[in-house]
Amino acid sequence: MNNKLVVIAGATGDLGGRVVRELSKLNAPMRAIVRPGTSNSKVKVLKDYGCDVIEVDLNDHERLIKAMTGGTVVLSVVAGLRDVIIDGQTKLLNAAVAAKVPRFIPSDFAADFTKIPEGENRNLNFRLEFMKIAEKADIRLTSILNGGFMDMLTGVAPFVLFKFDRILCWGRADQLMDWTTIDDTAKFTAFAALDETTPRFLKIAGDEISANSLARDMTEITGRTHKILNPGGLGLFKFMIRVTRLLVPGANELYPPWQGMQYMHNLYSGITKFDRLDNDRYPITWTKAKSLLSNHLKTIK
Repeated sequence: MNNKLVVIAGATGDLGGRVVRELSKLNAPMRAIVRPGTSNSKVKVLKDYGCDVIEVDLNDHERLIKAMTGGTVVLSVVAGLRDVIIDGQTKLLNAAVAAKVPRFIPSDFAADFTKIPEGENRNLNFRLEFMKIAEKADIRLTSILNGGFMDMLTGVAPFVLFKFDRILCWGRADQLMDWTTIDDTAKFTAFAALDETTPRFLKIAGDEISANSLARDMTEITGRTHKILNPGGLGLFKFMIRVTRLLVPGANELYPPWQGMQYMHNLYSGITKFDRLDNDRYPITWTKAKSLLSNHLKTIK
């Protein structure tokens, strides 16, 4: 076991749990900060992976400092709205600085939010707002950007219209988009957490795909011709997002319908496309979209 203690917030979530699993494979010492009242079943899973689990109220600054003391990095894998991404993470950040933890990895797992104008994507704008706070703190930051979670292509988001042999596309069908599976993101994050030489930003994409390449992949996988369904341009799509937000506000929901549409617009427009990739930094065999989709189709037959 190495001596690089990773302090994790958000370990009971989907991505967080997978990161814990990958860190355990690397024999990393871990300490998970969880909310008071977290279920025994969730705590047991973390302990089974070798985590030291400490219940902490984020408003208890002194206990947070104590929980982080001795850590070489604080890894935030939390999910939520302003109260979590900005308010909660600021409390984690301040405690990490007070505990003299040298590094902080914020929960920035997404497309390149630094390129998103205000109002273009609520959840990504939260990350940008927190970034401006974090960069004023006396601590080294590393943001891991993974594009979209490729798992969404299995029907979570309507990119592939499985029942109709169509690929939905707003705008250009050859626009490349960055995608990484949740598992691959977790693997990369585990390596980065133990790497003291990480730069300010790490950008990864398990696959760079377009609507055209999705159509080709699905045609090869199924043996049925998949065509592009293009309802209109990006301007029309943005108008539809505004209308959807007006009709179904969902202000307190993490992913109301219009929020998912905002993510899709950002990817289709190319505004979040990475200018470089750090895929080769760690020994990872990246999952490709064709493999993911092929395996998904086998599970639903």
